[in-house]
Amino acid sequence: MKNLIVLKVITAVLIISIIFSLFSCMNEDRIEVPPVKLEHVNGDYKGRLITAQGEIRGERVVDFKIKKDTLTFPEFPIKEIVKAVVKDPIKTETALAAMGKVKYKLNYTSVLNADKNWVELTFAPKELELQIPVDGVNKKAVVTLASKQKGYFIGLDYTLRFVLAAEKITVNGTELAPFEAIYYNFPYCIKIN
Repeated sequence: MKNLIVLKVITAVLIISIIFSLFSCMNEDRIEVPPVKLEHVNGDYKGRLITAQGEIRGERVVDFKIKKDTLTFPEFPIKEIVKAVVKDPIKTETALAAMGKVKYKLNYTSVLNADKNWVELTFAPKELELQIPVDGVNKKAVVTLASKQKGYFIGLDYTLRFVLAAEKITVNGTELAPFEAIYYNFPYCIKIN
């Protein structure tokens, strides 16, 4: 008799735990994402940047700011561009030191999705013009930048993701060849302000 009562209690506890498990699993799928507005994209960001040119990859953290319809880099990552133009590593470092910080503004348009939980950004990159000092002479480099995918600002964690590419470089009016595109992948940028 005692075995039957113990078996009934264990069965009841097992059934109740299964029911609670099922209800908790159903509720996990319904994470409430706070609605976002287009204005929420504005602010200061710190982002992970992965640069790739063929087999060569680099990674660093960069800062940028978004205001209204413009993303501004106070210091655009130009090291790979200068390396492609100059070729000599020592002269590349000298040129980078002489050039200092290069500011770049990237315009975009934005659209809020139907569920109002993310913002899609369509970038319109402009050419980047650089004066690269090599052996006492400035080389005028014009870099054609392109947006390789739309950017996304996610409302759940207020992060931004996007990809740019330097597709072509002309130096003093002549296209740099051979040249392999430089990809600037920003897989995770955190809004800090």
